[in-house]
Amino acid sequence: MLRKLYNWCIGAAGTPHASWALGAVSFAESSFFPIPPDTMLIPMALARPDKAYHYALVCSIASVAGGMLGYAIGAYLYDSVGLWLISLYGYGDKVEAFREAYAKWGSWIILIKGVTPIPYKIVTITSGFAGYNFALFVLFSCITRGARFFLSAFLLQRYGPQAREQIEKRLGFWFTIFLIVLIGGIVAALYIM
Repeated sequence: MLRKLYNWCIGAAGTPHASWALGAVSFAESSFFPIPPDTMLIPMALARPDKAYHYALVCSIASVAGGMLGYAIGAYLYDSVGLWLISLYGYGDKVEAFREAYAKWGSWIILIKGVTPIPYKIVTITSGFAGYNFALFVLFSCITRGARFFLSAFLLQRYGPQAREQIEKRLGFWFTIFLIVLIGGIVAALYIM
């Protein structure tokens, strides 16, 4: 199944709808979807290194737009949808502490957590719930999400052929590493917040 998903992403990179699919995943991940866009960005950039920066731009724009939806969920729908999403990821009892931290460190929280494997939707929803300045939220989201995706694009474009060879040889191993980092980010967020 993992090989089929990887092959689908590699194949999708050459299709006209590749950017749309990547953008949809990036948008959804910033507000409610659990799987990060890196799962598509990496194989697509490996398949088309010439489009790596284009894919990074798509991820960045869609992620910030999805972050705005997450902010709106936190600001206007927190008691229903927002609380449910936050609880779904295991952060329900930590929201008040996170809101207090926002009062002191809001900018740093957005900048740091936006580039880590900590689920970004937690930052977007809590930013809205905490009433963090929307313009600053968007600015810092552009910086942090752009940095994350463009750094990935740079590395994939520069080391893509070697990376693709290693990934394809040991796909299961690299997927396991990816899952460990993702789960580690979630666990770290539980104890950091």
